[in-house]
Amino acid sequence: MGRIIAVEYVTLDGVFEEPAWSGPYFNDELGSWQDRNLREADALLLGRRTYEGFKAAWPQMEEATGDFGKKMNGMPKYVATTTLTEPEWNAQFLGGDVVAEVARLKARPDSLLINGSASLVNLLTRHNLIDEYRIMVYPVVVGEGRKLWDEGTKVALQLQSTFTTKTGVQVLTYQPA
Repeated sequence: MGRIIAVEYVTLDGVFEEPAWSGPYFNDELGSWQDRNLREADALLLGRRTYEGFKAAWPQMEEATGDFGKKMNGMPKYVATTTLTEPEWNAQFLGGDVVAEVARLKARPDSLLINGSASLVNLLTRHNLIDEYRIMVYPVVVGEGRKLWDEGTKVALQLQSTFTTKTGVQVLTYQPA
């Protein structure tokens, strides 16, 4: 059986969107950690908005990011969408019953990595389909913006590991309790 791992950037006040606030805190420690996350994954599992943002950015970043960019651009992507119709960038669209489609993917031995994609993370959390949450908590409060967790999403988590970068980012790894 495969694994689904969600990797998320959040502020101290729980905001995850538009993470320009993360830039001053990103360092080699986080870069190495993100590289390991991507190397461990067989495919990406993304929501539509994250897919569109990544698809617009990553092909132009491959030269600057080397092997990371090559892996990001070359790996399969499964995208939860009901509006897009023309898959690009090694994507396959998951329409209809996304929960059933993701459960089918999880039945395979692949490791699927979710970045961003809060609506998808919330949906899959409510259906107990995420095996691990890797959350980077940045030492900043932005005061407004979309939170990672939707109202009504509930999950009990057990802390597996933690480390703090030299820039003060706490990296917390949880599994469902």
